[in-house]
Amino acid sequence: MDAEQVTEALTYHGEGPVWSPSWGGLRWVDMLAGDLLTLRDGQVERLHVGDVAAFVRPRTGGGYVVGLERGLGLAADVDGVPEPFIELVGEGVRMNEGGCDPWGNLYAGSMRYDTAPGGGRLVRVDPAGDVRVVLDDVTISNGIAFSPDGALAYYDDTPTRRTDVFDVVDRELVRRRTFHAGAEGDRPDGLTVDSAGNVWVALNGAGLVRCHAPGGGVLAEVRVPARLTTACTLGGPDLRDLFITTSRENLDDPEPEAGAVFRARVEVPGLPVLPYGG
Repeated sequence: MDAEQVTEALTYHGEGPVWSPSWGGLRWVDMLAGDLLTLRDGQVERLHVGDVAAFVRPRTGGGYVVGLERGLGLAADVDGVPEPFIELVGEGVRMNEGGCDPWGNLYAGSMRYDTAPGGGRLVRVDPAGDVRVVLDDVTISNGIAFSPDGALAYYDDTPTRRTDVFDVVDRELVRRRTFHAGAEGDRPDGLTVDSAGNVWVALNGAGLVRCHAPGGGVLAEVRVPARLTTACTLGGPDLRDLFITTSRENLDDPEPEAGAVFRARVEVPGLPVLPYGG
């Protein structure tokens, strides 16, 4: 299936789309500009939050949490500017992607600016602000999302060219293994999980989002007219629209659409309408 363009090409490195009624629809980041973007009633609003805006998630108590260059920021209001909350990485490293588990813990990943192998990590931050290292040898930490029953977690460290899966036991990620091994040149980036347990993975460089069944087989592919597809989420009035962010980062000859958000109508047999993950 083909995706349609829903915004102008207005980001340099669009990432991390999340649908939430709390902010009126779709929000994503222009990562290296340090901006949050919100699509409301067909208009895009932009809010500057720092040197980097790596990811954003709504908070159950109101407001949002955002990945900043070196850690996390918290905003009490959905349209407020965040205050620094906790520092997670040091010099030469930045936050890159994050996601929440069903119990309110935030998983936040990082990477080195020079993309040195093993220079990033994945940490878990609980609602009280306590930090635990989950993975300490990560290169480009990317999408993490959980199955509908919370029993599995899916994760991308992009240079490995694969999507991994963990069992979730007593709310801990254990028994990491390969869920889907990509072909040479595949760069799995952001991902989301729908309410049937299917895993949607953005393939950076391929202009593609691929949908995998819970067993790993390919169910569908969504084509995007921009090579650097970065992440995806489900949303829209009935939660069946797949929103896809794109980038023009480091492209000498970017497509005219690179940096836009795209949308595809999800048609997967047996898919209920309520999405999980983000």
